[in-house]
Amino acid sequence: MAAPMIPPEAAPQFLVEHGWGGAEILPLAGDASFRRYFRVVKDGRTAVLMDAPPEHEDLGPFLLVLRHLLDRGFAPPRPLAVDRDKGLLLLEDFGDDRVGPLLAREPHRERAIYENAVDILAKLSAEEAPHDIPPYDDAAKAREVSLFTEWYAPALGFEVDAAGFLPAWRAVWGEVLREIEARPVMVLRDYHADNLMVLPDRPELGLLDFQDALAGHAAYDLVSLLQDARRDVDPALEEKMIDRYAQAAGIADRDRFRAHYEILGAQRNTKILGIFTRLWKRDGKPHYLPLQPRVWAYLERNLAHPALGPVRVWFDANVPEPMRAAYWIGRAAA
Repeated sequence: MAAPMIPPEAAPQFLVEHGWGGAEILPLAGDASFRRYFRVVKDGRTAVLMDAPPEHEDLGPFLLVLRHLLDRGFAPPRPLAVDRDKGLLLLEDFGDDRVGPLLAREPHRERAIYENAVDILAKLSAEEAPHDIPPYDDAAKAREVSLFTEWYAPALGFEVDAAGFLPAWRAVWGEVLREIEARPVMVLRDYHADNLMVLPDRPELGLLDFQDALAGHAAYDLVSLLQDARRDVDPALEEKMIDRYAQAAGIADRDRFRAHYEILGAQRNTKILGIFTRLWKRDGKPHYLPLQPRVWAYLERNLAHPALGPVRVWFDANVPEPMRAAYWIGRAAA
């Protein structure tokens, strides 16, 4: 049984200092990082308390990106109070209607909500990334895909040609990197159903978990949304939303954009396979493992695109079928 979430020791005094003294502090959520969230309730008001232990997390990037999003007319939670030394941040409370759980209850709303989410991305792509956001460059992409060879393969006990791994990727993402360099946009990087909120009395979707934003390629967040590790997105809906985005964002060369979409999808899904394995092996969080077959299904579709030829050859030579989705399906059934 998971240990109960206990509020940080400094939380009551922090709340006193910012007009929330005596508030009830209720567990809300944790995530794949060290961050934890609590709902603060007092006199009919509510807010969300983020606990980001400063020895593990830095509130600076979250606040920086939050401000950029607010300045551009998007809807992140507004900050109410902060103590960076203690890693405490009080935020506007968006309620409980995360898109993922909401669609499990109300699947008929899926098309309209995804259209809303895609339109946000088209709007986000209309402006270049702020200059104080780090680039999503070759080094960042290499670190991410390398999680597969560093964690996934060793955890499952098979050998791979690690020396040939990054050259295969660099052979396919050169054009993507050139586009990032020519016109980077702000990429939130975890733009999926569980980080989007349906807000009461507001038409726009609320945005969560954006502190890792980088200056990158606009197709990356579209992949995050439409190849969601946590929920199935029908391929027919994926195609309709890609078309909607291309029209809204004024994409002139749709074939080129689709190639970039698949390359970034393969990069993201390979990274996720490594991250979920690391969460299991290093951090003792095996509950992400049942998501691996879905991620593999996305990756297999990505690799079928002609633009991924060298990467597909590497996977075919190094990752046997029993070490792909089948491994995790069998594990879940055991």
